[in-house]
Amino acid sequence: MSTAQDVIKTLNGLPRRLALDGIMTPEAASQAVQQSREEKTSFINYVVAKELASETDVASTASREFGLPLLNLDAFDIDKIPLEHAEEEAVEKFRAFPLIEREAKLYIAISDPTNLAPLDHFKFKSGLSTEAVLVEDGKLSAFISRLTDKRAASFADELDTDLDSLETEDTDRNDDVSENDIDDAPVVRFCNKLLLDAIRRGASDIHIEPYEKIFRVRYRIDGMLEEATSPPLSMSSRIIARVKVMSRMDISERRLPQDGRIKLRISRNKAIDFRVNTCPTLFGEKVVLRILDPSSAMLGIDVLGYEAEQKKAYMDALSNPYGMILVTGPTGSGKTVSLYTGLNILNTEDRNISTAEDPAEINLQGINQVNVNNKVGLTFSEALKSFLRQDPDVIMVGEIRDLETASIAIKAAQTGHMVMSTLHTNDAPQTLTRLMNMGVAPFAVASAVSLIIAQRLGRRLCDSCKAPEKVPEEALLAEGFTKDEIPSLRIFKPVGCDKCNKGYKGRTGIYQVMPISEEIARIIMEGGNALQIADQAEKDGIMDLRGAALMKVRAGTLGLEEANRISKD
Repeated sequence: MSTAQDVIKTLNGLPRRLALDGIMTPEAASQAVQQSREEKTSFINYVVAKELASETDVASTASREFGLPLLNLDAFDIDKIPLEHAEEEAVEKFRAFPLIEREAKLYIAISDPTNLAPLDHFKFKSGLSTEAVLVEDGKLSAFISRLTDKRAASFADELDTDLDSLETEDTDRNDDVSENDIDDAPVVRFCNKLLLDAIRRGASDIHIEPYEKIFRVRYRIDGMLEEATSPPLSMSSRIIARVKVMSRMDISERRLPQDGRIKLRISRNKAIDFRVNTCPTLFGEKVVLRILDPSSAMLGIDVLGYEAEQKKAYMDALSNPYGMILVTGPTGSGKTVSLYTGLNILNTEDRNISTAEDPAEINLQGINQVNVNNKVGLTFSEALKSFLRQDPDVIMVGEIRDLETASIAIKAAQTGHMVMSTLHTNDAPQTLTRLMNMGVAPFAVASAVSLIIAQRLGRRLCDSCKAPEKVPEEALLAEGFTKDEIPSLRIFKPVGCDKCNKGYKGRTGIYQVMPISEEIARIIMEGGNALQIADQAEKDGIMDLRGAALMKVRAGTLGLEEANRISKD
């Protein structure tokens, strides 16, 4: 049996130094070296991402080991960055950037001293000599994000316009819009700024709404709508027409709903898509834009909010060569991101993946995506039939809406294919009974479905300003906490600061992840109802949505009020 000293002898460089200094155990360092090679990432990135050691310890140890100066990026002014040498594509590719130019030399911020490619690249591009400066990996990522935001902000400033300049002398409403009105510079700048502001504030939707006496724009931020601006009422027709032109819609058609899409390029290698829909109302067309950020599917499963056991169940289901994974929840609960996170994991060279959606929200290279079009007969079921003739490995159906689609998807899952889709039900047990109510045979449901994920999105408390909240013991017991845990329980509430939105910053997922066990399959075969399935799931140790929400409250991620908003007993 090998001792710690034996393991240390197999290590070199930074892993060896971390083990000798006691920052990592020799076994953990050795395993991290092996895992980082398998995942084709650097040792430092792997250690920091998996939280095997603190960023500060890793950076200071690397600084001593490689003899490089260590800089605290928090104390560095972003305005000093020589942007003429920091082309965005290179910064994101190499995860490094020039910090400062001095005496014909560029100082390059890096977190991995074993990777010399950034130094060679910036040396070749700038014609200057380069020298490495070591920084913490997490602070490097945050600084790169700030650089991207700085570029986007400067672009937005160029498009900025004073809303007062949009006022016109004619205050009567006129739905006749000319081409000159649509291309009017203030209107164009206003619409561009509207989209950029929504992206910068982290909105998921933009609502452009004409009423009898007002015209307003609202953003949905962290799941809640809030008013962003109220342009002059006389400009409503022009602004809506401009958005329709950007979405490639028919501006002359105002009586019927229309669908369109906008692609807004905010930097050289980053573009944001908007799914646009118009709906005729009493006082004009209401326009809703859904912001689709392809990078959301690249975040990885670790940041979505799954508990450890839930993540394992999802990953186990994805590793199966066949079966059906269903994700359920209301509109805006993050079902698409969950599905595409799974698809991104499965998206390898040796798999043929096809999706049918209405419409495709996230574009991923390597996946064959189809937009259904009911007008020409390209329905979900027709797309599925076509996929099955194209040698598929993985099939994703945007939504199972009818018996025909459900039957084809079930048969595909039974015949050696991985099938992923969504349904609109309240929780995982109801999903199974919904399929049976559609007309799918119980034995088919039991044999095909391997995993069901029910989910909601809750507003995450801001770590910078959240404050402890005193809640009476009787109220905590009524909420579902146990008497034993109450003495050590800490509940937090939102406060609000300049770093967040009214005490909240971002959202996190609340999940019920239910594998189909033998006992649940037996209940399905016997025609059992959702209550029986839920009881068995509880016996199997499956946490329901309420339990998942309370777990986030215990962890200080959610406030009790938010947990109650998104989950009920």
